[in-house]
Amino acid sequence: MWDDAFPSFLIGLREGLEAGLVVSVLVATLVRADAKSRLPQVWTGVLAAIALSMSFGAVLTFTAASLSTAVQEAFGGALSIVAVAFVTAMVFWMRRSAPSLAGEIKEKVTEALTMGAGVLVLTSFLAVGREGLETALFLWTTARAADESAGPLTGACIGLVLAAVLCWGLYRRVLSINLTRFFTATGAVLFVIAAGVLGYGLRDLQEGGVLPGGTAYAVDLSGSVDAGSWYSTLLQGVLNLTPTMTWLQVVGYVGYLGVVMTLFVRGLQGAAPSPSPSPSPSPSPSPSPSPSPSPSPSPSPSPSPSPNPAPTGTAPAPPPRPAKAPPPIPGPAPTRHRPAWLIPVAVVAVPAVLAGLVVVLARPEPAGGETVAVSAEDCGQGFTAPEPGRQTFQMRNTGDQTSEVYLIDPATNAVYGEIEGLAPGTTRDLVATVAGGTYAWRCVPSDGKAVTSKAVRVGGVAGAGAVVPVSEQDLAGPLRAYKAYVNRGLATLVTQTRKLGGDIRAGHLGAARADWLTAHRTYASLGAAYGTFEEFDRKINGRPDGLPGGVHDKDFTGFHRLEYGLWHGQSAGELKDPAQQLAADAAGLRNAFPRQDFDASDLPLRAHEILENTLQFELTGDTDQGSGTGLATADADLSGTRELLTVLRPLLTTRAPRLLPTVDADITRLQALLDAGHRDGRWTAVDRLGRTGKARIDGATGQLLEDLSPVPDLLEIRKSA
Repeated sequence: MWDDAFPSFLIGLREGLEAGLVVSVLVATLVRADAKSRLPQVWTGVLAAIALSMSFGAVLTFTAASLSTAVQEAFGGALSIVAVAFVTAMVFWMRRSAPSLAGEIKEKVTEALTMGAGVLVLTSFLAVGREGLETALFLWTTARAADESAGPLTGACIGLVLAAVLCWGLYRRVLSINLTRFFTATGAVLFVIAAGVLGYGLRDLQEGGVLPGGTAYAVDLSGSVDAGSWYSTLLQGVLNLTPTMTWLQVVGYVGYLGVVMTLFVRGLQGAAPSPSPSPSPSPSPSPSPSPSPSPSPSPSPSPSPSPNPAPTGTAPAPPPRPAKAPPPIPGPAPTRHRPAWLIPVAVVAVPAVLAGLVVVLARPEPAGGETVAVSAEDCGQGFTAPEPGRQTFQMRNTGDQTSEVYLIDPATNAVYGEIEGLAPGTTRDLVATVAGGTYAWRCVPSDGKAVTSKAVRVGGVAGAGAVVPVSEQDLAGPLRAYKAYVNRGLATLVTQTRKLGGDIRAGHLGAARADWLTAHRTYASLGAAYGTFEEFDRKINGRPDGLPGGVHDKDFTGFHRLEYGLWHGQSAGELKDPAQQLAADAAGLRNAFPRQDFDASDLPLRAHEILENTLQFELTGDTDQGSGTGLATADADLSGTRELLTVLRPLLTTRAPRLLPTVDADITRLQALLDAGHRDGRWTAVDRLGRTGKARIDGATGQLLEDLSPVPDLLEIRKSA
């Protein structure tokens, strides 16, 4: 969270300070001109600018959520580039304008004072509104890059509050800040942050299909850099640098920094330092100033410039009230009396109402959408071509059987959305993103006879995500291949457990420890079949958790029972019977496995669950009974996951071609981290990894789990197939 907060803190501080300086000069000028009654007009313009900025942020947030995934990527990428352009222009403008900012604003205020209330409101609104809109756009971009809003919003709020405190201090003349140096230093840092935002935006455009080269990687450190480590999180949060970057990202990042930094440095070197007057103390106004002689009469009563101009690069302070009262400022023309609260309420309400209208019109209604009838006789009655975007369909089962309902592409059978178990007489919502393409409803009643509705065509660009359904027949081949792999593994396991028993009977406990680990790793590599092993898994690999006697309970058997004895000094005599029992159970499992029911749907589920158990049990040391071989078991689990993905690869390649390269890179990185814990034939115990080493392995496992999480949904057996 805090890693994502720094860029927003910096932008909030800079933009808040810019807007605050403008407001300070406006207020100071009005106070000096004895026009405090016009101050509400300034605050009204400020309030209107804040309301517009917040409304703009709401429009960005809520309208983007209604877009399809591909369009969201393209939209976010485009706005990221726009945000970079705004930030770049803002930095250059402020570097150039900071020394003369106070004088320029005073001139505008003086003009506004003679032209009525509306112009003064507009002056403050435009001065603050520009910074507000830039801040809203940059915040939305950084929050989207961080995939969370708490950090960016917190950072921006802290920056804005600090800016307000600084502006108050400058106005009250209790602080003195060289603004030119401040905006120069923060500008250089913002350029680096903006380069990361540009790279992130280019990546979004590649993922949205707008720009090519999405798989052409210039940098791929995923195998050696832990994405979950503190330094990686810091670089990603602050600079948007990731372990994997495409050529376009790298060229954009380096090219942007090279150009803007060169221009920025040249501008600093080319700016000749102009002597600035030293600030002199402001004289206190005297209630009855005595006339002072003048050397010559003034030819005209034209006003003279202020004797105390603001020093270059420092915030302006309200000048002292002159000895002679200035000519009266013309007030606004007399109008009919209206409540004082009317204009402030209006300037807040109008942007909010307009933003609400934009959000409502840009998003499809979540309720009251199209009602579609579902029955065995007529599926999809009342279905018409929907509008593109995120849509909610009300599916009502008018038949007498429970049905599965699918929104499909009839040409490919790809599924856009589904409802399972829609009971007769009930209505449920199905939410799906609609883009250009062909759509139809497929209803599968409990009797299994599928009915498909007429197809409708939706115009526009394709982009809605759809999953090609998987049938039991599709998984039959991978299931046969995996069962053959398990059969071979069980044959090996029987041999290894018999050898382990022989070691213990002969009293060779040192050899038994090594053979125990070999056999246990073989069993762990068969993880996708655990669900079919029934009671054998509890006997072979059960833990003492929940047993009345714990590790001394008579029902504590299998690998972990032997592990406890081998690493807690028990004798060969005490371990002989548990070893013999383990070998018998392994042989019994091998004989029973070919007759056991292996559900094909277990394969895609276990692709994710094997390593989920690894993270929960092996990498926490929860299963360790003294051997310290949690990493060795995790390595075997990873090997089993790799084997499972091998048999599922043909189905995944056609449904998610970008998934497998990412998963392969994750596996390579985790494998390298596990290999680093295996030196000279010894495995480092989990509790001896150290905080950093443990965090790296946990982070790599977590990232792999996240990238594997779509597999169960992609390969779910659907009746629509």
